[in-house]
Amino acid sequence: MKIRIIIFFFISVILTSCSGVSSSGLFGTGVSVALDPRSVGTQIDDSIMQKNLSARIVLYDKKFLISVKSKVLDGRIFLTGKVDDPEEKLKLTKMAWETDGVRSVRNDIKVKEEFNFKQSAIDILITSQLRTALILNKSVKSSNYQIDTYKKKVYLYGIAISSDEKKEVITEAKNITDVEDVIASILLVENLRIQKN
Repeated sequence: MKIRIIIFFFISVILTSCSGVSSSGLFGTGVSVALDPRSVGTQIDDSIMQKNLSARIVLYDKKFLISVKSKVLDGRIFLTGKVDDPEEKLKLTKMAWETDGVRSVRNDIKVKEEFNFKQSAIDILITSQLRTALILNKSVKSSNYQIDTYKKKVYLYGIAISSDEKKEVITEAKNITDVEDVIASILLVENLRIQKN
């Protein structure tokens, strides 16, 4: 059983590594520019906000460079990762709200617990399976979505062309074995501030 988990873990790491490169956009927002429905100006604004927030987080404490991720979509900030105590989570939320141009902040940061190899391997496997399912699904632009999994909970971020695509992505996530919950922060093109012409 242990060998099987280790094999799944390494395969998942390889799959996650491969898909991670293709899903990061030109401006590092996690959304491919070629398929991104936001205007170039909005993409640049989001990129500037992202870099500004990331720099302030790292200046606050270098350990967050690896443990905390931030994403900006249409002025909305999404935070994920792990911190040592609740005070750090509150501080990072405050920093996100202080970013120029922010419209909203969604904080999905978790307070760290003791490392569990089995749980981490399952989370990586869930992420890899969902990434593969989205790539194979012809009705979904998979590069428009970022996936994070923590304790069998899937966090989805991205931009959907239509409400049908949004439903399809959420359904794909719910159909993955071992997934306990899906938290989707998916924006529709029609709800973006500035749409691509």
